[in-house]
Amino acid sequence: MAPTQASARSVDQHASSTPSPLSQDEPRERRWPLERVLFLMAGTMTALSAALSALISPWFLLLTGFVAANQLAFVAFGNCPSSWALRRYLGFRGAGER
Repeated sequence: MAPTQASARSVDQHASSTPSPLSQDEPRERRWPLERVLFLMAGTMTALSAALSALISPWFLLLTGFVAANQLAFVAFGNCPSSWALRRYLGFRGAGER
């Protein structure tokens, strides 16, 4: 048997013996957890606020303060307005809620 065939066979055997991260009962769809989406939204809004404050008006830094307040609310209470909207209207769930 050629070395490439042997290595291909060992890779196939390893792949078949490794358990799948999803069980057979769960759908194959993978969604981002709520916390990851909130991090993405906060980072995007902070970058946008910084750019707008540098180019247009320093008053756009208030947007950064609003984002920070929402992040602190999520850490302190486990919810913020964005998390409520994402859960209710888009069906996102937290990492521990799966």
